[in-house]
Amino acid sequence: MDAILGQVLRNAVWERLDVLSELANRADASSLLSVARSEIPRLTAGWRTLLTAHEPDERGNCPQCSTRLRQRKAPCAVWRSAYEHLVAGGLAPRPARHLRPAQALRRAAPVP
Repeated sequence: MDAILGQVLRNAVWERLDVLSELANRADASSLLSVARSEIPRLTAGWRTLLTAHEPDERGNCPQCSTRLRQRKAPCAVWRSAYEHLVAGGLAPRPARHLRPAQALRRAAPVP
């Protein structure tokens, strides 16, 4: 049952992200303004909740990413991703390497 619920939740989140991307790419200015006013506060609240859960503890470890056997030092992958997308990603976003077509990777110029 947990696997089914997890899949339903993941699908719902991916679908919502698809809808927002579609609106950002195709909506008119007044629709974009309406979406921005409703969605930006929700998205920032979601990021804040996620980042709060990944705040380092007194030893500098991420409590969510750490296990009993392996401690993960901050900044964890969640904080690095937040920085990349919210701060450093002010330029045009670049698709992740694993999402780029394999053919495009093969055509990349070699590094001298």
